Amino acid sequence: MFARLIQRSSPLHGLPVLGPLLARRRSNLDLIRSRTDVPDDLSREFAVERRQPEYHSAFDAEQPLVSVCVGTYNRSALLVGRCLKSLVSQTYEHLEIIVVGDCCTDDTPQAVAALGDPRIRFVNLPQRGPYPEDPRLRWMVAGTMPFNHALGIARGRFITHLDDDDEHAPDRVERLLRFAQQQRADVVFHPFDWERRPGRWKINPARDFAHGQVTTSSIFYHAWLKRIPWDVDAHRYREPGDWNRLRKFRYLGARILRYPEPLLRHYKERVQHKS
Repeated sequence: MFARLIQRSSPLHGLPVLGPLLARRRSNLDLIRSRTDVPDDLSREFAVERRQPEYHSAFDAEQPLVSVCVGTYNRSALLVGRCLKSLVSQTYEHLEIIVVGDCCTDDTPQAVAALGDPRIRFVNLPQRGPYPEDPRLRWMVAGTMPFNHALGIARGRFITHLDDDDEHAPDRVERLLRFAQQQRADVVFHPFDWERRPGRWKINPARDFAHGQVTTSSIFYHAWLKRIPWDVDAHRYREPGDWNRLRKFRYLGARILRYPEPLLRHYKERVQHKS
């Protein structure tokens, strides 16, 4: 997600484009894993509650609060100059921006405070991890703790995310909120621009809600789904933590729709380090 602590899926990782047979096998594998990971009680709870007036009231509210969750680790310049700059400039202003540090040791607290925006809340966790020692496995799940902490304190009727080194289009929240409300969509995802190499950009068309086509910063969803946390043990499947979580949304039976326009600039991620 954020540099050094990233857990993205997709061509950003150099994954090959899957043929129909491999895609079908991956989908079947996702189903088997989700059956193991998602308790039956939670599935029943979602099926019941999404039919209730309280659930649908989020779609009818004129100006519902939207929570934007950001995890970060020692990236104050990019966090403030790119990520938060794009969030405080959103055309939809009824936001809470929750920034959680994975035990930041740099000037992140001071840099965030200097913005002086009352919508921003910063929490710095007292310790990092624990994450696996192996760099590849750590890359898959690092950042789990701040992501889950942000979900735990989010108050919005809808939730979205942004990596601390990326940026959203200025009208992204407004567009996705209205689209989700009009379509009664539990989850919305969209295409995004991603940097293959420094200065070389390409559009990920995100034609399907699938591994390699969505990333945490390219989704927008009903707050009920914050009950599905990131799993720090997702690496046991050799699976990035974001897709580990998102496939469970699909398994629950969420109404997932694609918004057709790219609304995210997803910068090339750096090699992850232990500290």
